[in-house]
Amino acid sequence: MPSADSRSSFRTLQRFTPDYAPCTITKYESERTGMSVVVVDREGPKVNGFFTLATEIHDDSGAPHTLEHLCFMGSKSYRYKGVLDKLATRAYSNTNAWTATDHTAYTLDTAGWDGFAQILPIYLEHVILPTLTDAGCYTEVHHVDGSGHDAGVVYSEMQGVQNSQGELMELRAKRLMYPESVGFRYETGGMMEQLRVLTADRIRKFHRDMYQPKNLCLVIVGDVDHTDLLQTLSKFETTILDDIPRPDAPFRRPWVGSDPAPPLTKSTLEFVEFPEEDESSGEITISFFGPSCNDLLYATALNTLLVYLAGSSASVLENTLVEKDQVTSAVYYSVEIRPTILIQFALSSVATERLQEVEGRFFEVLKRTAANQLDMTYLRDCIARERRLIKDSAESSSTPFSEPIIYDFLFAERDGSMLKKDLENLNEFDELLLWPENKWRQLIKLWLLDAHHVTILGKPSATLSKKLKSEEKARIKHQKRTLGREGLEALGKRLAQAKAENDKDIPQALLEKFDVPSIKSIHFIGTTTARSGAAKKLGRLQNKIQKLVDSDDTEAPLFIHFEHVQSNFAHVNLIISTEDVPIELRPLLSVYLENMFTSPIERDGNRIEFEQVIMELEKDTVGYDTGLGNALGNPEVLTMRISVEVEKYASAIRWLEEIIWSGIFDLERIASTTVRLLADIPEAKRSGSNMLSAVEVMIHSAPASVVRARSTLVNALYLKGVRHLLKENPNIIIRQLQQLRDALFEFQNIRAVVVANVEKLSKPVSSWKSFTAHLDTSRPLNPMEKRLSRLSEAGRNPGQLSYVIPMPTIDSSFALSVASGPSSLQDARMPALMVALSYLDAVEGPMWVAVRGTGLAYGTSFSRHTESGQVSYSVYRSPNAFKAFRTGRSVVEDFVSGKTELDKLALEGAISSIVLGFADGQATMAAAAQMSFVRQVMRELPEDWNERMLEKVRGVKVEEIRAAMEDMVLPVLTAGTANLIVTCAPVMEEEVVKGFQDLGFKPEVRPLTYFQDDYGIKVPLDEKEEEEEDDMLDGVDIRGGEDDDSSYESDS
Repeated sequence: MPSADSRSSFRTLQRFTPDYAPCTITKYESERTGMSVVVVDREGPKVNGFFTLATEIHDDSGAPHTLEHLCFMGSKSYRYKGVLDKLATRAYSNTNAWTATDHTAYTLDTAGWDGFAQILPIYLEHVILPTLTDAGCYTEVHHVDGSGHDAGVVYSEMQGVQNSQGELMELRAKRLMYPESVGFRYETGGMMEQLRVLTADRIRKFHRDMYQPKNLCLVIVGDVDHTDLLQTLSKFETTILDDIPRPDAPFRRPWVGSDPAPPLTKSTLEFVEFPEEDESSGEITISFFGPSCNDLLYATALNTLLVYLAGSSASVLENTLVEKDQVTSAVYYSVEIRPTILIQFALSSVATERLQEVEGRFFEVLKRTAANQLDMTYLRDCIARERRLIKDSAESSSTPFSEPIIYDFLFAERDGSMLKKDLENLNEFDELLLWPENKWRQLIKLWLLDAHHVTILGKPSATLSKKLKSEEKARIKHQKRTLGREGLEALGKRLAQAKAENDKDIPQALLEKFDVPSIKSIHFIGTTTARSGAAKKLGRLQNKIQKLVDSDDTEAPLFIHFEHVQSNFAHVNLIISTEDVPIELRPLLSVYLENMFTSPIERDGNRIEFEQVIMELEKDTVGYDTGLGNALGNPEVLTMRISVEVEKYASAIRWLEEIIWSGIFDLERIASTTVRLLADIPEAKRSGSNMLSAVEVMIHSAPASVVRARSTLVNALYLKGVRHLLKENPNIIIRQLQQLRDALFEFQNIRAVVVANVEKLSKPVSSWKSFTAHLDTSRPLNPMEKRLSRLSEAGRNPGQLSYVIPMPTIDSSFALSVASGPSSLQDARMPALMVALSYLDAVEGPMWVAVRGTGLAYGTSFSRHTESGQVSYSVYRSPNAFKAFRTGRSVVEDFVSGKTELDKLALEGAISSIVLGFADGQATMAAAAQMSFVRQVMRELPEDWNERMLEKVRGVKVEEIRAAMEDMVLPVLTAGTANLIVTCAPVMEEEVVKGFQDLGFKPEVRPLTYFQDDYGIKVPLDEKEEEEEDDMLDGVDIRGGEDDDSSYESDS
């Protein structure tokens, strides 16, 4: 094929348009260096890049992972740590990276092409020509500090996972699945003992071997200027040719040129202990080899077969082992795309004494399934649904096809022929529909029943927990003794010198060379709104979609908000007010919502069991769920969603009607759900950040709050009361569930939102007639409840409460402070506050440098919560949350006092980050439609609010930012104006309490049980006492269970 552009060095290998997705895919290859580029053209405001290198190593040194970190420390032309992120922030961009076993990917996430094009060559130079200094390796990879402790960014990261249950089981499975000659055997993140001896020269050699343009593929998704792209890359290639290995030099392609994984010669079962004080339940993983990843038909068949076996509560393994036998809480499956696909099943929360028995039961169910006739109707439904899900993902994902493109680069022919075959159409599903039943059973035998496998039985061990901590303590003690005082002092000086070299100031002139790009290349997705019924009271609209809606039924009363987008799917949502639900019943929402789509229903006088309901739902839909309205900016409302192909729009509405009013409250299902929800609570209560958020909800929310009523610290008691009543007097729970349903599904509580190509809906309004017939339409709509109205006194007027909660299950600390803030996005102070928080929280910005950069915490962040009229500051995973908090406060105080000046270029970066945030919220058609609904209905903002707000943000003056910091940010860090919550390891309690007392807070030390609430349900006394005993574990050596990010919601 001819060259793509006469001024570039790239030729076009493939160009095609998938027949099921709104995009075009083009593959280029450089004739100079062999670099690959794959562009997925699609409309939208975002351009996403995945700069991928195939990486293979045959040891646990961690060189791939450490190199990923070091590439951000500077490059040949930009020899300063943080310069890439500072430039990226100004160009509406974020950077990140990940290291997998078989590749390393560097990501660039940008609003608009101009910003992406500006950062692209700078980023690529950091990847291809990083500085890789001794100082950078010393601080980022591993060092021993002046106190004799091991540290380093990568070392600390792996220290947190190496002895976790998942990591220990996975590593042992790798060792048994692969011989020493195959790279998939190894831990590419690095094992601690090998990171301690990893040298800078080893990392440099790995970089020289692997980080060559011929081994690099740029995957770019978005609205791309191809001519500009190829010219930019051609210029970049010219700058690196003298510094890279000769492009025509021999090169062994990773993985493809290596020894393949040999078949297993026997099945193996091994117990693997993991550290855990609670020895009651363990985990099971079972691994197999599947077909070649380049065999598209059989790889698709494998995915379909796994869905059939373990894809839902109706599938054979899940239904038998979870629902009927109740020997595990869930059966998961996964596939790892490798030259030979790796298949893995995971069974969670299995009673420790039954691990081996349950593993045997797993194979009994498989054997019975393969011996009997398969349910071909359900299997063909699985095939059809998998096809629908791929089509939906092509629309709904902001980065469609990035993953298959990466794996094509890793394992397929580099000419893109397999890529085209894989992505151009979905014909393989047509062929699978023709397969006879016996062929599917043969595949179960081939890949699972008759195949050798590796089973790992993960067994919890309190002894191992103590042993590991004892051994590490002894190792550190020996290390200190060996080094001696002089040795430790020398190491302290070496570390200080390395930090000084790494943290050299970036010259302003270097940053000023790059202008903030124009926003003209940011193409936001447009949607068209139409309204029906009660929604028209928000105002009558004049557009062709409104006329189409009006032509169907102008008298229909139901509130229906339409967002018209170009889509093959219809997303039908209900937004449900909880205002009429009695407060004492609101905790029961946890059980009700969990059961909503998995309960039997009554149809035409017949009972349809829940398995059949699930199978029919899967046949008709691409997705369905229930939850709270967090994504809508209001977690006090409930949501229901069913997504279908556009021609099944009426079917989606019928399903909503049937699920709501024909659902059967089945005692067995309710009891099963209650037990499962209770089983999740101990794990949640082991998490420092989860409990920080849970306590925040309990103290800042009134009992009327749905968020509070469904929180972990309510469920911990309330669900025990439900379980007790289900045994003693189940009719009470059934009656309460009926009351709950009746209170929710009244006309005045329901708003419908339809996101679809409305021109393809045959009856957009009248399809709701049967649904509306269940409702008394005479009552006016309830106003949308506000989070602000459901705050407690402490939430409305913070400044009086501070708590420290010792948790023996964690070995670090977390903090959250909350103060009053703006309660409206139209508050005149909002633009300045947005800029102030963006400035403070920037990557390599003031808080990053002062707190994360000094090792005081893994991270900190400010958030604004307009719905509750609050501003918050959080400290995540800190060796001492007080020190991180105090440092953050000092940073803000220095800006307020004028001691620290606001940097002009950093302010430009802060504003650019706000622009990126707006683009993030509208990255896909569905997201843009949701944002339109939120703006109009949930927040009642004018149509041009985004544009007006961005204009105001750009016009914010320095003195306004400083005033916002003084009036709205500093109070979050000040006793008397902020409420404070800290979760910490018990050994930290005294120091944390004293530290915050010195800042003027008056922290009370309380156990988690202090914040629990049973909402008046009867909980057996012995079960309450169990909760109290759990809090008496202070001082017991329990493994930390960290951690998910805080669930405390903030504005986007």
